[in-house]
Amino acid sequence: MHAQPMLPGWVLALILAWMALPATHALGATGGRIPNIVLILADDLGIHDLGCYGRADHATPHIDRMASEGIRLTRAYCAQPICSASRAALLTGKVPARTGITSFLPGRGNHPSQPLLQPTLPPGLDPGHVTLARRLREQGWTCGLVGKWHLGGPGLLPVDHGFDTYQPGRPVTRPDASEGSKGERFVTQAAVGFMEANRHRPFFLMVAHDSPHIPYDATPAERSRFSTAFEPGYAAVIARLDAAVGDVLAALDRLGLRDDTLVLLTSDNGGLHVPELHHPRVTHNGPFRAGKGFLYEGGLRIPLVVRWPGHVPAGRTSDVPVSNVDWVPTLMEAAGLKAPEGLDGTSLLALLQGGRSLPRRRLAWHFPHDTNQGGRPAGALIEGDWKLIEHLADGRLELFNLAFDPGETTNLASRRPRLARRMQRNLASWRNAVGARIPPSHPAFDESARQQLDALFDPSTFQPKHAQPADWERAYAWRRLMDAPPPHPVGP
Repeated sequence: MHAQPMLPGWVLALILAWMALPATHALGATGGRIPNIVLILADDLGIHDLGCYGRADHATPHIDRMASEGIRLTRAYCAQPICSASRAALLTGKVPARTGITSFLPGRGNHPSQPLLQPTLPPGLDPGHVTLARRLREQGWTCGLVGKWHLGGPGLLPVDHGFDTYQPGRPVTRPDASEGSKGERFVTQAAVGFMEANRHRPFFLMVAHDSPHIPYDATPAERSRFSTAFEPGYAAVIARLDAAVGDVLAALDRLGLRDDTLVLLTSDNGGLHVPELHHPRVTHNGPFRAGKGFLYEGGLRIPLVVRWPGHVPAGRTSDVPVSNVDWVPTLMEAAGLKAPEGLDGTSLLALLQGGRSLPRRRLAWHFPHDTNQGGRPAGALIEGDWKLIEHLADGRLELFNLAFDPGETTNLASRRPRLARRMQRNLASWRNAVGARIPPSHPAFDESARQQLDALFDPSTFQPKHAQPADWERAYAWRRLMDAPPPHPVGP
């Protein structure tokens, strides 16, 4: 009897590796091939910045077509109206109060006009908070991030959080015939290169644009093209972003990956509605109130478009409230994986695939910071059509019915005091559950400095689209005062 020939060692290793793959590596949530995932994250893209959301003076044909091929959500919320905090929430499925990153890193300093001290922020996202990339990588996905990270430096970079590869973006570039002012072309080429290199295996790619965050610029030809826009330079940057999205979608087609790839496009927070840096005007979020840095709808509502051919029906819109903490459980379910316990998000997969609603739930925010845009420490709670904002410095309550007043123009707290108090108790209970930190009083607070700002301008009620020249002059004077260094050191 002849002995059976032994397999070469490398062949045996391949067989053992294949046998060790989890069963979910073969089938996705719908029983078909595991989807690739491309998450395109814009920076400060407002709810009213895209054509498919009603913006007539911006040109976004590629994103508009993507929306027509999938679903567009009209009540998508960010977990925090500021970049780092929202990005950490998106990647971990945990609200910012749990990660400790409740504002942008490193955060705004303490100023005499601020009655509460700014909370101390960690240097970056703690590796103890597991990201979506790490969870997918453990199940066989190749994970890459190109572009903006903003969640920590060496030791806390994407490659320390489960991403196999990381290509930083170029946030300020010289616009010309091929490149925009936010490195859009560079990021897109890196994204396409990642997809080409990983076309034969499941991958998760996060394309994190720096666009349209200030500072930005445009060529004279671009400004001429959008000369009638609210802000021609901003309109040009939005067009560049749209073209970059179009190039990624075209690459998926060319590589034969269109039907096997779930693509979602969203923003980290609402659009910037006040002057900042050298930009006298940026965008408007009408009809919603305020913008980036505020817990009003203009700061919290973000565009959200999802395309997954054969799984997400085309041409749909949804007004169901969702949050970007929902993406970890959603994408894990889409990949055929079970989401872990302890997340703050809810899977949206059934909604995306044609379901009409989600189980009734509350959405809550803890934002204990003064912001560069004029936002002040507050918390917010949404229950159905009702929204409560509690200002942390003085306990003032604002209550709005979003069904009848999406612009949050009429405070109903004095007319519905029992409802306001009940929601305030619910918000306090939620803060306690997530370990939210309440900032202490600022020992160097200067009431006169606060009153000087308040007398000049209220950024929370500023509506750029309808502002008159006198309104803009007050806005510019307020910005100069906001940016002025404190007359003496303040804070601990």
